[in-house]
Amino acid sequence: MSEYRRARVAGGTYFFTVNLAERGGSLLVDEIGALREAYRRTVAEAPFRCEAMVVLPDHLHALWTLPEGDSAYSERWRRIKARFSRSVGQARARSASKRAKRECGIWQRRFWEHTIRDERDFTAHLTYCWSNPVRHGLVQRAADWPFSSFQREVRAGRVDAAWVGDSVEGDFGEA
Repeated sequence: MSEYRRARVAGGTYFFTVNLAERGGSLLVDEIGALREAYRRTVAEAPFRCEAMVVLPDHLHALWTLPEGDSAYSERWRRIKARFSRSVGQARARSASKRAKRECGIWQRRFWEHTIRDERDFTAHLTYCWSNPVRHGLVQRAADWPFSSFQREVRAGRVDAAWVGDSVEGDFGEA
C-alpha cells in the first residue's frame, strides 16, 4: 500500500487541481448548481478563504487560504466531492478498489496540491487559475467564462474585465 504524503502548513495558502475520473466530459459545468451547493455547505462547516477558483467542464482549480492553526484541506475536498457525487447520483463504472471504499467513481481519487511559498508564487497560480478557460480554448477572455471567481473580482472592482494576465510557465497540476 502506498503512503501518499501531502505538505501541511496550518493557515497556509494552497493551489489545487481536482479532476473528474472521466476526462473530456462536461459534468462539472452541467451540474454547476450541485457543485456550488456542495462547496457552500462545506465552507459553512469548515470555513476558509477562497482566493480564486475556476470550474472547467472536467476539472477545477482553486486557491485557498485556511484559517490559522488549520491544515485540513483534504477533509474539505472529501466533503465537497462526496456531496457533489451524492447530489448528481450518476452511476459510473468503478474498480473493485473504488467499490470497497464506497467511492462512486465520478472523481479521480486524489487531487494535486501545491503550497504557496510567496507573493510571486501566489500571483503565478492566481493568473493560471483565471486564465485557464482561455488556455483550454473555451473563451477568448477570462471575463467571458462564467464559472470563475474572476467574475467576483470584476464585480468588486478589484480587477478590470479586460484583464488577460501574463503567460505563466510552471507546474500547475495534473495534465
